[in-house]
Amino acid sequence: MADSSYTSRVKVQSTLTAVSSKPVGAGQAYKLSVRDHAMGGHSVHLIFYYRDIPFGTFDLDPLRVSLSETLSLYPPATGRLARDGNGNWEVKWSDAGIRVLQAKVGASLDEWLRSADGIEERDLTVWEDMPQDPHIWSPFRIQISEFEGGGVAMGLSCTHLHADLTTAARLFQSWSQVHRRVPVRHPPRFPDSPPAPLRSPTHPDSLLPDSPSVSPPSFTSSAQMSSSTFKFSDQTMAGLVSEVSELCPDATPFDVVAALFWTRIIELKQPRNSRGRWIAKIAVDTRGVLREKLPLGFFGNAMQFSPVEALSEDGNGCELWQTVKLVHDCVLGIQEGENRSASEQFESRKEDGGARFVSSAKAYGPQLTIVSMEHMAGDASVGGGRWSEMYEAMFVDGERPIHVSVGVGNAKGEGLIMVVPEEGLGRSVTVVLPEEEAARLHEDQEVLKLEPTVILSGQHNNNSRF
Repeated sequence: MADSSYTSRVKVQSTLTAVSSKPVGAGQAYKLSVRDHAMGGHSVHLIFYYRDIPFGTFDLDPLRVSLSETLSLYPPATGRLARDGNGNWEVKWSDAGIRVLQAKVGASLDEWLRSADGIEERDLTVWEDMPQDPHIWSPFRIQISEFEGGGVAMGLSCTHLHADLTTAARLFQSWSQVHRRVPVRHPPRFPDSPPAPLRSPTHPDSLLPDSPSVSPPSFTSSAQMSSSTFKFSDQTMAGLVSEVSELCPDATPFDVVAALFWTRIIELKQPRNSRGRWIAKIAVDTRGVLREKLPLGFFGNAMQFSPVEALSEDGNGCELWQTVKLVHDCVLGIQEGENRSASEQFESRKEDGGARFVSSAKAYGPQLTIVSMEHMAGDASVGGGRWSEMYEAMFVDGERPIHVSVGVGNAKGEGLIMVVPEEGLGRSVTVVLPEEEAARLHEDQEVLKLEPTVILSGQHNNNSRF
């Protein structure tokens, strides 16, 4: 495991600035919404791993050209943060650009995926916390890291104030499409006004994203967190979905793996044969699904968080199929607009006479937070070979990334589960837990019997297919 005394294997060699290929109109500003402010305490991190350097002999210059052309489509990414007259954040459009770093990794790609953990992996996605005065601070950063013997990791990080994981992934995907001279699949869309929150009082204000957890206490701020990624094949996921199909016929791969890890984590947290009430938060992207539909290329934050409760009444834990149905119904409620939105709750808590939005540092937490990227899945069928959008970031035709890591900074609390579609029904699940619980999860027989490939856990993995 990485700790405060470890020596990083990632060495930054150079830093430069990439600017838009077209001048940005001076004086324009992009207003950040109440939902953006709710994400203010977090950062977004994406890392795309490529087996072969997707540019032939590595040369940054062609990438800089296509990146500059891409940035001309994304003025908020090259701008700088400032406060408006009400004290809320806005992005002043400018030609200041974004930071691009080049680095070398003192390990091969295979060795890195076997031996690095989620904390060390952050060295591949540079980040600096926002200063008090951010007028010259770059909120978007890219890092390109070469491995010994071949292979490259391309990391993108940004403040969650600006964008969510989907926006960041589609910006990166747009870059790869511009580089290959193919049409941008989801060009960015910038609304004239922030999306209106839904109006449905399904959940009380006691379940605001930054409210205390009502599940049994298991996390303290001093706990060291550990991260691992479990990769499940198309065949394994097809079997899992089939197992619960009779009791929950509409269950998705996300419903199943989210319920699997939630039930196993409950087992880790509660004393054996005890009863408990467990609350998690489900985070779902709302592009294209709400009554007032956001376009698929919407730039900003469109994740909605909704609490879901599981009960262990007889001390025998939570049944998997019951938990699958709980997760499925929660996701369906968000998509159909039945669950009260986090943005509405934050809207009701404005400061300074109702003009200033309240920022939160705990949108992901303190409860266990489960993030779905299911909206990025392809038209999956068993054995169909359909890849999710996350793997469409090809800088050379046919050269897909071999793995895509997703992460959220400052996700403090009981833990974080992030589910990412891969090929067909295949899913990767990144789990962040307190160290002791994470170690026990690695030994959990209900998880191990599914024979996942485990990477980026800091533990040797004999089954690695990388």
